[in-house]
Amino acid sequence: MFATRSELLEKIRLGEDTFLELKEVKFAGGKVRGPSQEGLADELAAFANSSGGVLLLGVEDTSREVLGIPVDKLDDVEQLVRQACEQSIKPPLAPIIERMTLPDGSGVEQPVLRLAIERSLFVHQSPGGYLHRVGSSKRPIAPDQLARLFQQRSQSRLIRFDETPVPRATLGDLNEALWRRFAPQRSSDAPEVLMSKLAMAARDEQGEWRPTVAGLLLGSSVAQQFLPGAFIQAVAYQGKDVVPTGEGAYQRDAQDIVGPLDQQILEACAFVRKNMQMAARKLAQGGREDLPQFDMLAVFEAVTNAVAHRDYSMAGAKVRLRLFDDRLELYSPGMLPNTMTPESLPFRQAARNEALTSLLARCPIVDDTLAAHRQHIMDKRGEGVSIVLETSERLSGKRPEYQLSDDSELKLTIFAAATEQEA
Repeated sequence: MFATRSELLEKIRLGEDTFLELKEVKFAGGKVRGPSQEGLADELAAFANSSGGVLLLGVEDTSREVLGIPVDKLDDVEQLVRQACEQSIKPPLAPIIERMTLPDGSGVEQPVLRLAIERSLFVHQSPGGYLHRVGSSKRPIAPDQLARLFQQRSQSRLIRFDETPVPRATLGDLNEALWRRFAPQRSSDAPEVLMSKLAMAARDEQGEWRPTVAGLLLGSSVAQQFLPGAFIQAVAYQGKDVVPTGEGAYQRDAQDIVGPLDQQILEACAFVRKNMQMAARKLAQGGREDLPQFDMLAVFEAVTNAVAHRDYSMAGAKVRLRLFDDRLELYSPGMLPNTMTPESLPFRQAARNEALTSLLARCPIVDDTLAAHRQHIMDKRGEGVSIVLETSERLSGKRPEYQLSDDSELKLTIFAAATEQEA
């Protein structure tokens, strides 16, 4: 970033922004007096928590004048930078430190230090807390955004949102019949210990037992009181648009599907089954065969993936199911984990919510039409996306499409098979 001299000079002329920070280096008594080690750490961590950038030492930020650093002090300034990265940032940073010269106002070349910071795979804490870059300044990261950032970056392997205790919720908010279905039939553990082994309960910072996110989602009927977006909003529309032209109601059916996640999955499938159109054809040997718009196994796999792998740290964001005459759209909150892309979904497997997927793998399927496929909601073999793509394409002749919007929502479109009216 701004690797060439001309690019860097042009950026200095324009001034600080999201990707550039300018700092004058001040000395007193032969020692570096500014910037401070803590201040440097905050600036560097903010870049790493955002999209990366360049911190240029030896340039005054207001006048944008190249003041330089005395050559015999470059080692001291570089040592200050290394101390800031290693001692004041957790986990430590390792920026690229480059010594170079730039012309001052008189055209005289002055030594400066160029610090290049890449977008990090981790979330970094500095003396100012968890900071990110907003325009030309650093700002604290909002709690909900910080939770999402932990999920998106490698520290999600250490801190998983679905295993965190939920404030205000108590173990009394869990339904014993719901959580005990995951427990061994014989266990001498106390209930809270047993639930902690299932990742359905954990102690908070005060040492109080609380349900985890996963515990509420599968062990409670009132999870939405604490996780407002933990439901499926299903709507069946008239026609092929959200607001079709013409008179009459534009929605044929609508339902907010709540309750434990396994129940939500089956009710969403029932919603699609109830509202999709059916074609029929006569058989040569007599009788008729029903031809549905959508393969229900594909719908089941798609909904299961949507609720199991969505980002529950996005407060208020919900799974949205939209049924039209010619397609089904399914929106799942959150970006794809671990560098996955829409194109790589059929070939790779990554779980954002490991506790949740582990519990769903123990949930039996009570729908007879789907139970023939497998015994439990999830099998964790990573075959769901391939089933969605291949079975849907066989039925409609058109391959489903995955699209990622603004790194915050995954949209799946399953195209409907033609009905008699469309044929």
